Amino acid sequence: MSTVHIGVLSLVLLLVLLFLRMPIAISMIVIGISGYAYVTSPQAALVKLGTDTFNNATIYTLSVIPMFLLMGLFLGTSGLGKKLFRAFNTWVGHIRGGLAIATIGSSAFFAAVSGSVIGTTATIGKVAVPEMLAHKYKETLAAGSVAAGGTLGILIPPSSVLIIYGALTEESIGQLLVAGILPGILTAVLLAFTAWLQVRINPTLAPTGIAVPFKEKIISLKEVWPVPVIFLISMGGIYLGIFTATEGGAVGAFLALLYAVLTKQINWKAFHEALKETSNVVAMIFLVIIGGVLYGQFLSATRIPLLLGDYIISLDLSPFLLVTFIFLFYFVAGFFMDAMAVIVILTNLFYPLVIAAGYDGIWFGIVTILMVNIGFLTPPVGAVSMVTASATNISIEKVFKGVAPFWFALILATFINILFPQIATFLPSLMMR
Repeated sequence: MSTVHIGVLSLVLLLVLLFLRMPIAISMIVIGISGYAYVTSPQAALVKLGTDTFNNATIYTLSVIPMFLLMGLFLGTSGLGKKLFRAFNTWVGHIRGGLAIATIGSSAFFAAVSGSVIGTTATIGKVAVPEMLAHKYKETLAAGSVAAGGTLGILIPPSSVLIIYGALTEESIGQLLVAGILPGILTAVLLAFTAWLQVRINPTLAPTGIAVPFKEKIISLKEVWPVPVIFLISMGGIYLGIFTATEGGAVGAFLALLYAVLTKQINWKAFHEALKETSNVVAMIFLVIIGGVLYGQFLSATRIPLLLGDYIISLDLSPFLLVTFIFLFYFVAGFFMDAMAVIVILTNLFYPLVIAAGYDGIWFGIVTILMVNIGFLTPPVGAVSMVTASATNISIEKVFKGVAPFWFALILATFINILFPQIATFLPSLMMR
């Protein structure tokens, strides 16, 4: 059996293991090392398992992950999700469908300190949905706005998935994080507009709220000021070249802890739980990175990426058609595979082709995330939709129905970023190097 056949067989086997619910990291490590042992030698595979595991786990830039996780968890101890939702509700709650818009807005801000899709969805969902249902919102709009807002956690920095992409491709993590800002804002605006448009077309989805005096709107900002301030200091320092990505994350974590201590919103138990949860998540992410690198090196040994590149080049496609083909592949894969699996597996295959076609790796990472976001909402996997149903006790059928309009908004956001790559590359191009 040729090495190419071995590589193709490994892809099939990997998909089977993922459908059987084996953790993606373990699947890639087992198949990557076994395959590498077959195409080279068992001794070479064992050496690679030892040295590459250590080398990838000690990459300095990856230390940004626990820093940003701690920042979100320290701020989360203060009931951040409820405060953000209350503040947004004060400003836009009087608009018909304003609570749905407030849900998306608070999700965007929570994502700016969380970096977690699941965490953003569950936290905001538990706060926003009871409030919307109490105000006679339809369950479909309530669930749809929560799920759609939750997808922003993978795009708006700090995003752990963008960091994983950076580790796999050796793109600048600092530039990747900054690159997510404008596409994240654009996506949030499109999602909020979609919520507003739905109630304009069908007013029965949500009632009109009660206007709040301007003084109360200003007062509401007092509870949420740490979010923009800490985000601006942390990400602004990275953008201006004052901090590395890791130093920016450390500054953000320190300021979040300082705020929680000074306002007496954290105790030793909560502090310990934050460290414990951070350790668990970091261990999972590092395993995924190690598995992705080992499996990617095995694929390289089978020459599949090289042969795939030669075949696509032989088709004489224009660079735009090439990229369109790749993103359609991501689009379909997102329906059936976990987002982390899509990022790790397909990045190893397609990143070299995109770079060879002359496209920017930072831009490719952002649009990849946008494509994966669509899969987050779509059956049969639809991870964010599933989490929304679990966190809100709304049936999965109603959740899928509710996310349908937002699904088109995410597609529109993706196409805008494909057609105008400057949206993703503008801020990184201005960064101090």
